[in-house]
Amino acid sequence: MRHLIAAALLVLAMPATAQENLSVALDWTPNTNHVGLYVAQSQGWFEDAGLEVDILPYTDTSSGTLVAAGVAEFGILSAVGFYSQRATGADLTAVLAVVQHETGRVVFNGDRDDIQRPADLDGKIYAGFGSAWENALISTIIRNDGGEGVFDTVTLGTSAYEALANGSVDFTLEVSTWEGVNSVLLNRPQRAFRYADYGVPDQHTTFLGGNGTWLAQNADTARAFVQAAQRGYDFAANNPEEAAEMLIAETSGMLTNPDLVRASMAALVDGGYLQDPGEPVGLIDGAMFANITRFLFEAGIMRGEDGRPLDVMPDVSSWFTNEYLSQAH
Repeated sequence: MRHLIAAALLVLAMPATAQENLSVALDWTPNTNHVGLYVAQSQGWFEDAGLEVDILPYTDTSSGTLVAAGVAEFGILSAVGFYSQRATGADLTAVLAVVQHETGRVVFNGDRDDIQRPADLDGKIYAGFGSAWENALISTIIRNDGGEGVFDTVTLGTSAYEALANGSVDFTLEVSTWEGVNSVLLNRPQRAFRYADYGVPDQHTTFLGGNGTWLAQNADTARAFVQAAQRGYDFAANNPEEAAEMLIAETSGMLTNPDLVRASMAALVDGGYLQDPGEPVGLIDGAMFANITRFLFEAGIMRGEDGRPLDVMPDVSSWFTNEYLSQAH
């Protein structure tokens, strides 16, 4: 079946009418969430679709900001960041789900006998990243396990993982398919709590998104780009080892740990994160999208342009579309 899915996507998107220049902004330094873009670039599938695509390097300006401002036509967008920006009226539309299910988890050192359930996190020290989402997420998980949801936060960013390893903090959040994989490679045993086990809706954690105004004016070009990228992600879902090597080669030394890239690709595919059975790669689940945005709304995270929490749950059906995807599966 997987071979049939791959074969179906070998039919290229209709090329743009003329050679078009596009840019896509990354949400972080290159990693396996970006693999479909680099596979498509490596295999010449953007060029075959009549496109010249520039993959912009990560900067201090978020990919969502660059796309909403029209600096880039497309970008890889973290889901929670996308929802927050879209709530303020940012001109963004999600067009492809890079990851089909939640890859994040609450993680702590494996030798912590005093942490057996989320309620045990009450009063402990959390190494955070500075977003409102984190507090709502962790508090919900603890309270749904019978705790109070009260903990101390120190904002450390990516230093959180070293702080966890040396015991200066008690727990943090990580992406299981990247930092979680790396902890295994570093021989740092961990245990974790899955969000969905404690009342937090499942979600697509990463999207490919476009500038809404540009999409409306350039539907054929958008479809050509999205389907070429989709073809890259489909290849990766069916050929993780080859895709990992393409990602390493195309990023010209930016990925300094090839073993992590290879292990991360295996985790994405083996965990079913890149594709749900019987569905085309990249399909956005409308119910899942609505459930997580309602959770964020009820937690007061979705704020309007004035910075205040939204009073009314917005209609999010226009925030995403599957119309540019190939529906072959």
